[in-house]
Amino acid sequence: MLLTGAEILIKSLLDEGVETIFGYPGGAVLNIYDELYK
Repeated sequence: MLLTGAEILIKSLLDEGVETIFGYPGGAVLNIYDELYK
């Protein structure tokens, strides 16, 4: 199964123990926000 860039990013952050992230509003990052919601 292929992973999306957002899935890879979130998995990497979790693997590193990141608990808090900051973002900015906009359409370019919606896939990342959707993945965070899962």
